[in-house]
Amino acid sequence: MAQDRVEAVERALTVLEAFDSPQEHFTLAELAQATGYYKSTLLRLLGSLTRFDYVQRDEQGRWHLGHAPVRLARRHLPGRHLATRIQPLLVRLAADTGETAALLEVEDDLVECRLVSLPDAALRHDLRPGDRWLASVEDDPRPVLPGGVMVCQALPGDSIEPPMWLTLSGPAGRLDPHRAQAILADAVASLATGSTRGAES
Repeated sequence: MAQDRVEAVERALTVLEAFDSPQEHFTLAELAQATGYYKSTLLRLLGSLTRFDYVQRDEQGRWHLGHAPVRLARRHLPGRHLATRIQPLLVRLAADTGETAALLEVEDDLVECRLVSLPDAALRHDLRPGDRWLASVEDDPRPVLPGGVMVCQALPGDSIEPPMWLTLSGPAGRLDPHRAQAILADAVASLATGSTRGAES
């Protein structure tokens, strides 16, 4: 209804709608033409959208979508599909190994825990969905774990989706990296074949 409209919000959404285009980068003049807004108005709107990472500005002064729209999109239907497919596997891995099993995602050197299953052990790596840290080495999502170890196995994917990794982590004296690597490789193979087998002892 008309009384429910918030003009500033609708203006910001109109700016975002301009990026629904095969064109990825826009000058301020191009956005002004696409939205019909004055450049001064656009700059205020883009400033707010930038603070929340909905848009970003490159070194040439052109505007493009930020990470927030993609991050929010992944939280819903694709996220539920991911949980349905992988969470049961993580539960089995944690139960069979007694270690923390997780799915990590890496984007722009930022690692995020997407899914996790914790073992019943009192001494364990307490990881939670949404936990984030910077990747210290390219193609290696492991965080620094004093007294602990994390073993990773990359999931097959494509160049469009951010890389994802299955992991097992726990105390260094208890988790055998070689055994964990073999278990993770078998788990990734089971995902590819649709098998529901658990981890091998």
